[in-house]
Amino acid sequence: MTSEPSLRERVRALLAALEPRTLSSGFSSEAAVLIPIFERAGEPYFLLTRRTEEVPTHKGQIAFPGGRRHEGEELETTALRETFEEVGIAASSIEVLGRYHDYLSSTGYRVVSFAGYVEDPFTTILQAREVAEVLEVPFEVFLDPGRIRVDQKLWRGEWVAVPYVRFGAVEIWGLTARIILDFLAELRGRTDPGA
Repeated sequence: MTSEPSLRERVRALLAALEPRTLSSGFSSEAAVLIPIFERAGEPYFLLTRRTEEVPTHKGQIAFPGGRRHEGEELETTALRETFEEVGIAASSIEVLGRYHDYLSSTGYRVVSFAGYVEDPFTTILQAREVAEVLEVPFEVFLDPGRIRVDQKLWRGEWVAVPYVRFGAVEIWGLTARIILDFLAELRGRTDPGA
């Protein structure tokens, strides 16, 4: 009898089999985010941040660690550098499991996403100007239809569906919610349907 593959193995297998959707035009700048996942007491979680009211864009929103790519920098390096700068988790503590899809942000950025596994326990040190708090959100929050609503918003002359996911006193919405919902749908569809 074979044992169940670990979360880390399942995500690595998903991303190895995936042909990431890539954007080659229609954006003004490039950014990268890390999708940090970890497990606690056998339950899978995402590590997210709540942005401060001092940052130039997306004030107070829930986001992945990430940011703008520096000139000549590999996008995976961008995601790891920004994670360290924002929440103090060093690249040496993160196992990058693979690249996920590209997304276009509302501010015109091409956002390239990478999934990374963080061994628990870990310590976070927040960049006080950018990050108000770290949120540890169980996968199950995003699998509960009762927590999810979708609104239509006008963007660049077109109506687009914008997902919102309720978690305690906050809502996770927009690009962050879309990436997570896409990621979990693929993880459940391509690997263990009971995940």
